[in-house]
Amino acid sequence: MSTHTPLEPASPWVEVATTIDDWDAAAPELLENMLSHLTLIRVFEEYVLDLAGQGLIHGPAHSSIGQEGGAVGSVLPLTSDDSVNGSHRGHHQFLAKALHHVAPKGIDPREDLTDDIRTVLLRSLAEICGLSRGFGHGRGGSMHLQWEEAGAIGTNAIVGGGVPLAAGYAWAHRHAGTDAVAVTYFGDGAINIGSTLETFNLAAAWKLPICFFIENNRYAVSTNVEEATAEPRLSARGLGFNIPSWKVDGMDVLAVHTAMNEALEHMRTGKGPTMIEVDVYRYFHQNGAFPGSAFGYRSKDEEKAYRHRDPIEQLAGHLQRRGILDAEQIEQVSVRAKAVMAELGALILEPLPGGKPGQRRIKPDEWPDPDFRDVGVRGDLSEFDGVQFVDRDTFGGEITESKFVESIAGVLGHQMETDPSVVIMGEDIHRLNGGTNGATRGLAEKFPDRILGTPISENAFTGLGGGMALDGRYKPIVEFMYADFMWVAADQLFNQIGKARHMFGGENDVPFVLRSKVAMGTGYGSQHSMDPAGIFATAPGWRIVAPSTPFDYVGLMNTALRCKDPVVVLEHVDLYNAKGEAPVDDFDYLLPIGKAALRREGSAVTVITYLAMTKYVLDSVDENGFDADVIDLRWLDRASIDWDTIETSVKKTNRIVIAEQGAIGTSYGTWLADEIQRRFFDWLDHPIERVTGGEASPSISKVLERAAIAQSDEVTAKLTEILES
Repeated sequence: MSTHTPLEPASPWVEVATTIDDWDAAAPELLENMLSHLTLIRVFEEYVLDLAGQGLIHGPAHSSIGQEGGAVGSVLPLTSDDSVNGSHRGHHQFLAKALHHVAPKGIDPREDLTDDIRTVLLRSLAEICGLSRGFGHGRGGSMHLQWEEAGAIGTNAIVGGGVPLAAGYAWAHRHAGTDAVAVTYFGDGAINIGSTLETFNLAAAWKLPICFFIENNRYAVSTNVEEATAEPRLSARGLGFNIPSWKVDGMDVLAVHTAMNEALEHMRTGKGPTMIEVDVYRYFHQNGAFPGSAFGYRSKDEEKAYRHRDPIEQLAGHLQRRGILDAEQIEQVSVRAKAVMAELGALILEPLPGGKPGQRRIKPDEWPDPDFRDVGVRGDLSEFDGVQFVDRDTFGGEITESKFVESIAGVLGHQMETDPSVVIMGEDIHRLNGGTNGATRGLAEKFPDRILGTPISENAFTGLGGGMALDGRYKPIVEFMYADFMWVAADQLFNQIGKARHMFGGENDVPFVLRSKVAMGTGYGSQHSMDPAGIFATAPGWRIVAPSTPFDYVGLMNTALRCKDPVVVLEHVDLYNAKGEAPVDDFDYLLPIGKAALRREGSAVTVITYLAMTKYVLDSVDENGFDADVIDLRWLDRASIDWDTIETSVKKTNRIVIAEQGAIGTSYGTWLADEIQRRFFDWLDHPIERVTGGEASPSISKVLERAAIAQSDEVTAKLTEILES
């Protein structure tokens, strides 16, 4: 007969509720401050909905009316050093953190609002309206609110998208030796998102000081929580990851405050992450000023029941009961807040010319200048001011012949020795004597706290690296074992890291390096072989490096690590064991951004290539005696292409071939050919030709894989065709 032994979770799971004694013991100043915050946020949100109803908000207005208790109760125990981020419905969290930053001792509900508080409200309103004086200069709007000075690191329109980023800030807080924490706010929709669950696991494994704060408002747009999960008590998720968890009535601001203080004691003493679930209720639909009942997915009785438990009304009742404030004083808090919002609105609004009485418009001079459109897609590279770049012909150090992968290990090791802010993370990089290819050989033993072997969770550790980069104290190098894994982490790479600088106003540095391996020709098949250059080239914000020699790898990696933009450094397994010129002991030099290498000179045709395809092109040219310029691009992103070198060559040869290995559908040459013909059409005597792989991804079969990719034979065939014609 089998036995069945009940098991207990390793972490506690508790429900926190307040009593009259708790309310009586709470300091009057705390309750007054709570009332000020709750009321300001509520009145602000009501004003935003009013503007939205007048058509003055371009885009959504995801109000948090009804949910203020969770934000205020959780933020007031924090400091400005603590970091918070949130979801698309994040006005209340952002305002609570910003207001607490400018008034850390509290906001007296009896007094007029200070200029600092008015400025927070005005800049927040302007951002939601898309105006220049907003925190992001109008770029972020309602769903992307950020004020780093206050520790508000950015709300996020991708469900669950901000959770991994917050973990990066938590890692930075802990590694820097502080007791600061990160709080990431998300809802009942994000609790089922893969990146969220991946981050639970990573944060628990690494004991990061992060609070996963779940605002369970019961509806992901119109789908209720019971439909979406078999366990609607969402804080139960924490037990599966050994995360202590609290469940709280989020309409009770004091109960939330109590739970957060308990969670903070756990996190600030180095015990790892926490989870708090607050049951709240959004009074209105997903977007706009209509109740959910107007759309038929919830009842008026349900809405009425939650309004009877309104967090402001509950707090006001206790303030009156204790004789701290009377009804008239409480009413005046709202009256003053509404008057202030009207005053602030008058700064950005004016009567609509020729309109009906009461019709308004945004003042024209409040809008951003259209020329601001692309500013901040990337940085201005001022971090390279004064740098003495070198190239192979100007390098003064000693040169030897070395394997490509040894140069990778050499420059990474040197960077970690000389720069304590460099952190490397990825799967298995701390084992196998330097990962699967030896690129981090010996580093785990020397730098055990900065060589981070990760779980298999690309979304989580990529986003964590993105958070570290945005925090600014560390330079993460994230390794993807294979380039195809970028699709697993696509949200973090493209929606988060690549867009962060521009989305939040153009001022955020993002010093993030991704090492991504191309494995065509290794027999690893369709899901482990792709060249991602063509995809990254379409993604604003990324710079792309493709070294083809050991010497170039060292200089380009150094440049990538100094750059304040995210850089993907492409590597190819064909190159790892290939030998070439490399520095003996000088691993400090930087190759210039936007400078290609002319590998061969000729006059009949220009061949433009990159990465491992460079060797195949050179082999074809040398073996067949083709009269060709061979340009190794080295930098592939739109902002860093060496147009001068290409132009000089095109004017000489009047013919271009773009040669790459990968599949034609995701090829890099597509956009490059289009741009070249736009720039240099008058100099071309022949259509731009391309050498690529086939349509399909490489297969496992050695024969089929070779048929799917391009190498020297394909280059030879194309150059023969062109030159004979």
